[in-house]
Amino acid sequence: MKNYKCVSCPMRAKYDSDNKSFIGRFWRWHINFCPGWKAYFNSLTPEEQEKLRIKYNFTKY
Repeated sequence: MKNYKCVSCPMRAKYDSDNKSFIGRFWRWHINFCPGWKAYFNSLTPEEQEKLRIKYNFTKY
């Protein structure tokens, strides 16, 4: 399996710690079109994808 930077992304960590912060909100907006996030997300199992969909209110892919 390929290593994706999304797993340890500092902006994602900021969102996880404070989703109302500017950086956290920027990261959440950014994942809607980020090719790296798309590749990472699509590499996950359907169960893992569903967890992320719920956690990040993510419905794009």
